[in-house]
Amino acid sequence: MSSAVTVWYDGACPLCLREIGVVRKLDRRGAIKFVDVSAGQPESCPIDQSELLARFHASEDGEVLSGAAAFAAMWRAIPMLRPLGLLARNAAVLRVLERIYTVFLRHRPKLQKLFRR
Repeated sequence: MSSAVTVWYDGACPLCLREIGVVRKLDRRGAIKFVDVSAGQPESCPIDQSELLARFHASEDGEVLSGAAAFAAMWRAIPMLRPLGLLARNAAVLRVLERIYTVFLRHRPKLQKLFRR
């Protein structure tokens, strides 16, 4: 099965690694292609590595998404999480999720330190 969703993640981030580990276990169909961008710019990605490390990005059916929209694309690829991903297609729901993600990004450095311990 070819992956319709590609997820670019920071493999040097312990928090990100844990999250991706959970998602990999849930992705029993192999619907998601995971690309670690911590070591360098992936050839297949149209986005700069610094941008990829600053925010979560995914590609769904050829469309590059960022932030909450990228998480929603990843969720839609996993049957158990698909309802949440479909709910995020609603603009109001996606706005709320994006606000939550923006708050998370402000606290991400502190959280990373906690997960390194």
